[in-house]
Amino acid sequence: MHIPDGFIDIPTSAAFAGVSALAVGACLKGAAKSLDEKTAPLAGLTATFIFAVQMLNFPVAAGTSGHLFGSVLAAVLVGPYVATLALSVVLLLQALLFADGGLTAAGLNVFNLSLVGVWVGYGVFLLVKKVLPKNKVSISTAATIAGFISVPAAVMGFLLQYAIGANSTFSLTAVFTGMMSTHVLIGIGEAVITAFSVTAVMATRPDLVYGYRGTKQQLEIRRA
Repeated sequence: MHIPDGFIDIPTSAAFAGVSALAVGACLKGAAKSLDEKTAPLAGLTATFIFAVQMLNFPVAAGTSGHLFGSVLAAVLVGPYVATLALSVVLLLQALLFADGGLTAAGLNVFNLSLVGVWVGYGVFLLVKKVLPKNKVSISTAATIAGFISVPAAVMGFLLQYAIGANSTFSLTAVFTGMMSTHVLIGIGEAVITAFSVTAVMATRPDLVYGYRGTKQQLEIRRA
């Protein structure tokens, strides 16, 4: 899902870079409100974890492989504002240090993973969480479902970019079919890794989980 240099034309890449820069800038204020002395270390650990696991691919099908996006995992643990910043930094470092995703395509990748993946995924998380019982298990369940959906959502962002400015002769229909069929499988891996990671943190330090904050308050009110 890391778009390389030259795959999307320069005008489209520049336009999405501008949109991504504005959106990430807007997230700075929200991130400042989300972080405190307790959650700041978790944000750093989350970014480090995502950076590491995005470098590890797992087999999918027919010789293809995938890796963790981490969009929903980060959003549930540290909030969507901080998640957007963390994913953006991770993507830029990967492009600079490992050429994993092109520098001219950085805005495209940030748009897909840091914006679409995070915000669509977190929106799904909130919707699922709302209809489930107010307990810890529901947080992991909602995160798992959202983690799966965030992958095809991010793919839709890429397909939009491809439709606008692709430097390729492949039809949009062919690219849609190929990308979606592969990334549905990647989404399953994303859901599993998100489930294990969120469950592990919920079992040890639920007070640090951003997505649990409202649920925790409701549980305390009911007990009172």
